[in-house]
Amino acid sequence: MAACLRFTRRVWKDFLQNKGHDAQCFPNLQIHRAVPGSVEVSLKVEQYNTNRVGVLHGGLILSLTDTLGSLAVATHGHFMTGVSTDIGTSFVRPAGRVGEVLHAKAMLTGMGKQLAYTRVDFTNPEGDLVAYGYHTKYVGRSSSHANNVKFSEDGETVIEGIDKDVD
Repeated sequence: MAACLRFTRRVWKDFLQNKGHDAQCFPNLQIHRAVPGSVEVSLKVEQYNTNRVGVLHGGLILSLTDTLGSLAVATHGHFMTGVSTDIGTSFVRPAGRVGEVLHAKAMLTGMGKQLAYTRVDFTNPEGDLVAYGYHTKYVGRSSSHANNVKFSEDGETVIEGIDKDVD
């Protein structure tokens, strides 16, 4: 498994171990691919993810925009992914019903010393865009965290920091 994918899954595991919002709302999130600047995931829609008419709740999509934006920052080697300064989501069409799978791709669109910018595209199983979001994060204090790493350009290996397996 490539180092970037392994690291991003380790960051996700840390999110879940905090037993906060992520663990409550989408514990079954699957990370399929992570390369520097991009992470691809899927989420099977459960009953607790839907609104009163049985469609995936828009608040969950916004929460995923937050979490996936953070995981996009993780693909840059940040173990602590900073704090949100701006976030938004636009809804294009209904995103799914119980049993269906929502797919998402989060991209790091820019990163400086203080701020990181991300975009997340959400698609249904047919590949239709159902929503998209943006997320700006303050990363100034997290950029020097002891668990941060630096990846090779392709994300296959860690070239600075400690590469650990996901338990």
